[in-house]
Amino acid sequence: MTSESNSDQEPTTRRGSYVGASGHTSWWSAPAGEGGTKIFVSSGAKPRRKVGIVATVIVALVAGLGGGVGGAYLADRELISTNANLVQVNDTIERAPNSIAGIAGRVIPSVVSITTRTKNGGGTGSGFFIRSDGFLLTNNHVISAAATNNGSITVKLNNGKSFKARVVGRNASYDLAVLKIAVNDAPALQFGDSEAIQVGDNVIAIGSPLGLSGTVTTGIISAKNRAVTTGGEGETSFINALQTDAAINPGNSGGPLVDMSGAVVGVNSAIATLGSGFGGSGSIGLGFAIPINQARKTAEQLIATGRSVYPIIGVSIDSRYTGDGALVADQKDAVLPGGPGEKAGIKPGDVIIKFEEIEVSNSDELIVAVRSKDVGDKVTLVLLRDGKRISVTLTLIAGQS
Repeated sequence: MTSESNSDQEPTTRRGSYVGASGHTSWWSAPAGEGGTKIFVSSGAKPRRKVGIVATVIVALVAGLGGGVGGAYLADRELISTNANLVQVNDTIERAPNSIAGIAGRVIPSVVSITTRTKNGGGTGSGFFIRSDGFLLTNNHVISAAATNNGSITVKLNNGKSFKARVVGRNASYDLAVLKIAVNDAPALQFGDSEAIQVGDNVIAIGSPLGLSGTVTTGIISAKNRAVTTGGEGETSFINALQTDAAINPGNSGGPLVDMSGAVVGVNSAIATLGSGFGGSGSIGLGFAIPINQARKTAEQLIATGRSVYPIIGVSIDSRYTGDGALVADQKDAVLPGGPGEKAGIKPGDVIIKFEEIEVSNSDELIVAVRSKDVGDKVTLVLLRDGKRISVTLTLIAGQS
């Protein structure tokens, strides 16, 4: 067995559900200790009806305001006389290149809207150019239904042009996918450093929430290294996420999270929500993005070979275990023969309580911590066996996407 999932046993019941891009209901897992919080994928399924409702409301408000302004003008038309001396106004506003407006103006042309269609329905999401020859990065969950069900994927640029896209490769483990369209002059975004960004730094999210392309929201990095587990279409993703309070809504999935230089530091992927019983499933200021350092490595592998790898320790974890730590499944094939776990002396029934300097509370936290590393990294784990703490060191090997 070559991964940290335990396919031979039924998984635990996950809290919350969402409707993904395909329209199928899937589960999410909230990070440990967050009670009833539900985590939702932020791709939007069939958002156009909602957009129409919003548009109708806006038009109605504008019409109402127009009538009120007209009445005020008729009642007070004598306030501005023909010989009044009016203050001269310069209609040009200077915006610094590093202002939000300046950054948004540079980044928006690189961000695209993605629409998928299958026989079972469709969905929308976002993406952005990572190379000028038409390579785009997005979330796997945005396009997975179309990729697995012979559906279509359409990319719409900021200038209004649309292109059919092909899937270069995708990795469900990291919830990332690379698409390609037939252009040679795309405005690719620069990659930042997600390790260097700090809690409290300002960030900007750009995407197509509810199909509204080119939407810009701002916030800060609220936390780093959040263990977020997502699932859909029979695929599970583990994200060592950046948390942000920038508004992220259904349809933002796959769009860039950029720093105040305009460089990408994350791929917007998920939101937490209180659920429909608490006022809806929109943004409540808890958004999650895949760190760009990880996304970049995966994208480069997908472009080069169509496949990508992720690191594993070569053991199967029992996801039904409710105690502290991650339990190595108590079955004979739970430890990969010849794998790093076996070589380090890990045995079925061991409980992993620490990975490097990270205290492990549950199986999801362990898998996220492992996948934040690189293949070939040497790591130290602390185990509990028969009440005794045991420290082991091993070298991570590659699992295939």
